[in-house]
Amino acid sequence: MATIDGRPAQYGISLKQLRELMEHRGREGVAKLSEFGGVNKLCDKLYTSPNEGLRGTRTDIEHRRETFGSNVIPPKPPKTFLTLVWEALQDVTLIILEVAALVSLGLSFYKPADEDAPLLQEEEDHHGWIEGLAILISVIVVVFVTAFNDYSKERQFRGLQNRIEGEHKFSVIRGGEVCQVSVGDIVVGDIAQIKYGDLLPADGILIQSNDLKVDESSLTGESDHVKKGVDVDPTVLSGTHVMEGSGKMIVTAVGVNSQAGIIFTLLGAAVDEQEAELKKRKKEAKKARKQGKGLPGTEDGRAPTKNMHAPPPPTDGIKSESDGNHVQQASSPAESGHKKEKSVLQAKLTKLAIQIGYAGSTIAVLTVIILVIQFCIKTFVIEEKPWKNIYANNLVKHLIIGVTVLVVAVPEGLPLAVTLSLAYSVKKMMKDNNLVRHLDACETMGNATAICSDKTGTLTTNRMTVVQSYICEKLCKVLPTLNDIPQHVGNLITMGISVNSAYTSNIMPGQNPGDLPIQVGNKTECALLGFVQGLGVKYQSIRDEITEDKFTRVYTFNSVRKSMGTVIPRPNGGYRLFSKGASEIMLKKCSFIYGHDGVLEKFTRDMQERLIREVIEPMACDGLRTISVAYRDFVPGKAAINEVHIDGEPNWDDEENIMTNLTCLCVVGIEDPVRPEVPDAIRKCQRAGITVRMVTGDNINTARSIASKCGILRPNEDFLILEGKEFNRRIRDSNGDVQQHLLDKVWPKLRVLARSSPTDKYTLVKGIIDSKVSENREVVAVTGDGTNDGPALKKADVGFAMGIAGTDVAKEASDIILTDDNFSSIVKAVMWGRNVYDSIAKFLQFQLTVNVVAVIVAFIGACAVQDSPLKAVQMLWVNLIMDTLASLALATELPTPDLLLRKPYGRTKPLISRTMMKNILGQALYQLFIIFGLLFVGDWILDIESGRGQDLGAGPTQHFTIIFNTFVMMTLFNEINARKIHGQRNVIEGLLTNPIFYTIWVFTMIAQVVIIQYGKMAFSTKALSLDQWLWCIFFGIGTLVWGQLITSVPTRKLPKILSWGRGHPEEYTDAMHLGEERFDSIDSDKKPRAGQILWIRGLTRLQTQISVPLRVIRAFRSTLEDLNERRSLHSLRSPRGTIPGYPLYNSNLLNPNYAHQQQQRTNSPQQHQQYKNNNQPGGGNGSTTAAALLSDITYIDEEPQQQQLQQRYNLLVGHGTAAAINGHSQTAQRAVNAFTDAAQQIQHQQKQLQTETRI
Repeated sequence: MATIDGRPAQYGISLKQLRELMEHRGREGVAKLSEFGGVNKLCDKLYTSPNEGLRGTRTDIEHRRETFGSNVIPPKPPKTFLTLVWEALQDVTLIILEVAALVSLGLSFYKPADEDAPLLQEEEDHHGWIEGLAILISVIVVVFVTAFNDYSKERQFRGLQNRIEGEHKFSVIRGGEVCQVSVGDIVVGDIAQIKYGDLLPADGILIQSNDLKVDESSLTGESDHVKKGVDVDPTVLSGTHVMEGSGKMIVTAVGVNSQAGIIFTLLGAAVDEQEAELKKRKKEAKKARKQGKGLPGTEDGRAPTKNMHAPPPPTDGIKSESDGNHVQQASSPAESGHKKEKSVLQAKLTKLAIQIGYAGSTIAVLTVIILVIQFCIKTFVIEEKPWKNIYANNLVKHLIIGVTVLVVAVPEGLPLAVTLSLAYSVKKMMKDNNLVRHLDACETMGNATAICSDKTGTLTTNRMTVVQSYICEKLCKVLPTLNDIPQHVGNLITMGISVNSAYTSNIMPGQNPGDLPIQVGNKTECALLGFVQGLGVKYQSIRDEITEDKFTRVYTFNSVRKSMGTVIPRPNGGYRLFSKGASEIMLKKCSFIYGHDGVLEKFTRDMQERLIREVIEPMACDGLRTISVAYRDFVPGKAAINEVHIDGEPNWDDEENIMTNLTCLCVVGIEDPVRPEVPDAIRKCQRAGITVRMVTGDNINTARSIASKCGILRPNEDFLILEGKEFNRRIRDSNGDVQQHLLDKVWPKLRVLARSSPTDKYTLVKGIIDSKVSENREVVAVTGDGTNDGPALKKADVGFAMGIAGTDVAKEASDIILTDDNFSSIVKAVMWGRNVYDSIAKFLQFQLTVNVVAVIVAFIGACAVQDSPLKAVQMLWVNLIMDTLASLALATELPTPDLLLRKPYGRTKPLISRTMMKNILGQALYQLFIIFGLLFVGDWILDIESGRGQDLGAGPTQHFTIIFNTFVMMTLFNEINARKIHGQRNVIEGLLTNPIFYTIWVFTMIAQVVIIQYGKMAFSTKALSLDQWLWCIFFGIGTLVWGQLITSVPTRKLPKILSWGRGHPEEYTDAMHLGEERFDSIDSDKKPRAGQILWIRGLTRLQTQISVPLRVIRAFRSTLEDLNERRSLHSLRSPRGTIPGYPLYNSNLLNPNYAHQQQQRTNSPQQHQQYKNNNQPGGGNGSTTAAALLSDITYIDEEPQQQQLQQRYNLLVGHGTAAAINGHSQTAQRAVNAFTDAAQQIQHQQKQLQTETRI
């Protein structure tokens, strides 16, 4: 028999059998497991030990990986470089240029019989093909540069994703040792330790559990926490979250064989299926459009809706399930996107890009029209020449000039600059211990006005040590020895701490002899274990004696209990409960205490108050966290005064009665020193206009002491310090509901919230975000490490999770992970965020100057001299400098400490400030003056041949070459000016700190010299002399001098109208939504590029304005699709895949006869009553309430301002009527019924409230 590492190579159970086992839940799972002989037998079949784990040798691990698969779900393959090149080629403007260049190329070889043509013309035509070819090559360069940027961006993001996944480690037992392994290295047969806050990386069967509850909503959609246990429900699944308790499991399925992996596989199949379906639908839509059947409204004949990404209705059970999974997975990013508002910067930039696109398109069209009209009048009217085929070439060249103006005008560099700046920042932020999970969080952080921070581990070092203790009425400010404590009390304390701590918490010796011990696991527990070691007792020997499988019951720590309890059997029969937790909470549960010399005394109310006043409060005022340790015995025989007599096993679920009449053993004070760098970081935040608040679960005195040491509380400042209870009392009305106006009285002054629950944290964050007290909406950042911090992290504008102490759930909910758990890293994130905003502003200032000048020069040149002074190829080169190279140079500036010396910009700050607009217009005036001066009198000043009025076939001239060269020189030197946007005079400062900037600048300068001297026909240039070069450089340097003059103009004197992008970002997000509706149905990987987006968004906006009469029908139709999407989502948990009360949405709904039959059925009283029940809040199983529908339709119809019930009601009944007209009579009737019921119910509730108020 073949062996692997000394054991048989054939396992006692197959992969198929393990998959079958994992498909059973609850009692079925227990029964199925017993068929295999129970969990211990399962361990034997997989050659593993429940206590020792796997041996962990390489051959064994590899063999398991080959047999059962690895714990990796293969990602979607990245796009190849050629795919990205093909996508870059899809840009509308580039396609027009390519076609025009090809036509120009073809016409240059076309030789009509024209006897009148002079010999010179033929000689020049010999080089006519060069311009067409040069444009083609320029387009190819632009395409390759774009594709390369996209490729490097995608690689960077994949690297980031791998980094995030690589950070995820898990505790497994191998060779009897607990070790942390990467999730990808877990194999079938591993014994994994699971605890509160873990995101499970694989499927498994429980070997042992303590009070274990799991959130399986990611798989089942059910939000209730599922109780797990060896005898209750032993199967735990990958992708689920441990919400309470701890345990140990044997891994039975990994990777694609796990439940999450199976869903991902189905999801992949569903995506492929959907892509094929979409392609098919698009083809059908094209045919329909050709036949004139398409409805006006969208490109595929359907009305635009918010839910165009909903999949087609499934036709069979299997497809329904996969589609259901697909929708759930695929819609989550969209949901999270809507949950948090769109990035302010992106919203404003999109609107700006659209407006520039409109202006550029108009000027481009005018340029072509003027050039063509002038050419026709000159040739056919004034010179009275007959039409010749050769003239087609002239018309094509005019078109090329127009399209090139459009290429320069459309600011495609804007999205590129944003992406580059964010990607560069994200990469650099990793070095500053910020692992960014969502790109826009980086930019949002720059606008942060408030930070709600945890205390432990973020503001403090999270290296805890016991420094004070109170035992047997002795307060020790130094560590006592075991001899100082009565023996029986000492034994109870050491056992209580050793056993009643998570066995994953350990103190390991330092790597080097002089190093401090390493604390692994919960740091508070590590401090207590260190206290046990300090007493001279080995806690591990106690744990070896009382292993986890001997525990009778474990009450795990959570935010409600604020304590932990463990029940173990007593040697002489009965049970002993050990408990530890926050001292003031624990003391209320104690009825006895050990006094002098270990004598048991009754613990009276007066003694409790004295202990709190004289021991606990002074400890807390020193910044110590106070923990009490207590116990209680349950005995079968005669019970002592502090024991309780039992006949059978107590009801461990009756926690209130179990956790009472405890005997207090000791109170300890744990020190967690403030991080040395934190006070300075908080000062920087305050100087930068950011308010720091501490939200902690600790004692109010401890919190006040730490907040003072950190600098959160400043002398002579009006501030509030509240406990959770007092906070809730102040912000809730008599019904217990949070009221925003009450919260607005509290949060502006609140600096410390102590003894707070995660719900309090969420309420505070939501209240600050929703508040209208400030002139600008507050932008809130939150730190969190616990599972219950998830909602607050998600609600915040930027959620920071702790990389070391944070649970997997907190990390999943966050935007940025602090890899060092340090508050000062948040300050670096603020710097980078502000730097991103400034980098984009620098690029904007530079690009808009070039845009304005290039477009005006081309337009006026066309009008005045019947030719653009800047040729097509030259403008493409300028476009390359402007879009790609400048965005790379200006988007990679490093942040400086000066960024923290100003207040946050706020969400309503204009994107282009008055200072920037002053620089843009001032530089544009200078450049236009120089260019038009050179155009009209440059030939006379420089004593060269004029380039004006030359025939289209004439070769390049020095005159126009000087204009082109001067323009590029002024652009290059203005790039240096653009580095400063706040009116600073020294534009050279910090230039050498950015090697990317000066490298690109020097490269562009060298390339320009080569183009001018050797470009010839290809670039329409003629070599210049040294004198002419010096003139060009002189005009270029003039921009720096002119910049100093512009800076001298006081900005405050300028009208506010000169700034752009002022106002609430909500005004700008419409611009983003408009275009996106179109692309919802397109695969996200194949979205059009900037050029197309600008065109389509413009058209969409016009259509939206024209097609007002269709809005009601569209809104209603979108509701149907919304219902269909909800049904698909619901199919995960509903066996029939339907929402009760709603039929499957199918093509029959469009059939009037079918609708009529359904109408008759629904009109029966029983059916109507059933429908009513299903649509009342809470009525029907999983029903969609009328209120939910109400909000959805209001959102789709884009009239959220109609808040009043009557208005909503009228509006929705109107929708129903419109739908009836459109043929959906049955569905319309249902909608009317639902909304009537909802309205009546709300009115009824209002009357009840009024009656109760009167009483």
